[in-house]
Amino acid sequence: MLALYVAKPNELELRRLDAVRSPEGDEVKIKLVYGGICGSDLGVLKGKLPHANYPVRAGHELVGVIVEKGEQAAYDIGTRVVVLPNTYCGACDLCQKGLTNICRHKQSLGINTDGGFSHEFVISSKYVLPVPDDLSDEKAVLVEPFAVVVHALSKARIEPTMRVAVIGCGNEGMMAAVLARHFGADVTAVDVNPLKLETVKAMADIRTLAPAALSGETFDVVIEAAGTREAVEQAVELVAPGGHLILIGLANEATFPVVRLVRNEVTVHGSIIYRFPDDYLQAIHYLRTMPHPIERVISRIFPVCDYEQAYELASSGNAGKVVLSFREGEEQ
Repeated sequence: MLALYVAKPNELELRRLDAVRSPEGDEVKIKLVYGGICGSDLGVLKGKLPHANYPVRAGHELVGVIVEKGEQAAYDIGTRVVVLPNTYCGACDLCQKGLTNICRHKQSLGINTDGGFSHEFVISSKYVLPVPDDLSDEKAVLVEPFAVVVHALSKARIEPTMRVAVIGCGNEGMMAAVLARHFGADVTAVDVNPLKLETVKAMADIRTLAPAALSGETFDVVIEAAGTREAVEQAVELVAPGGHLILIGLANEATFPVVRLVRNEVTVHGSIIYRFPDDYLQAIHYLRTMPHPIERVISRIFPVCDYEQAYELASSGNAGKVVLSFREGEEQ
């Protein structure tokens, strides 16, 4: 059995392990099908996340099949599931308010506890959710990152004819643009990389621009998904009076005129991950029903043995979602 670890910053290691232990209690053993490489996976590899632990098994965007279960597990063997990679205690003051996404005791798979980039792994069935048969594996592996977008866009009521700008067309930015278009909004996607703009334009009727091409325009909703100082500062300038600014990106800091937000009564929303299972269920619904081919956000699927090439492409800035396949027969 193969498992992919970040041994230390800038060092990936594909390990051959013995069989995984049997699940106990409410646990299930999952045979992994696909695992998506996320920006936080790259951050762990590059040593940019101060809360990361090493060595750590990578991976948190996961779809697989239950192959063994504990006596109290919620789901049966053979159930195809996606995984919630962020734990919550259910007892702290924030969890008691329903804010499980910012639980004070949260741990994150692939960052400060072992993730799921392994042919098999064991996890509490509390953190898995079945996916319907008509949702392909290629769409199912997008449920976790798409739930981030679903949660973020729920902060503002996006309606037909509204003008929406998405600043930054990484994977979440591209999916945010497509979902806003699905809601009927007039969407403008903004990025410095023309390859990203071509990808998002191929998924929906979306206007695409370089940042410098925006001049004098304002939007009802602006979604900042680049995570840079420049993107945040531009996003503030683009929000129309009475509008909404949704911050998904993780910029460390930015400088902007607070008086502009105050005088124009702009609502600023910070948004982090999702509420489980609600945002997952909504993400699955959209993935099943949207006419837009959102799976085109996946640039390439590599067998896990080609992990170095996969991470290199994911880090290049010239790809959408890069996925590792753990299907039988694809390892060396």
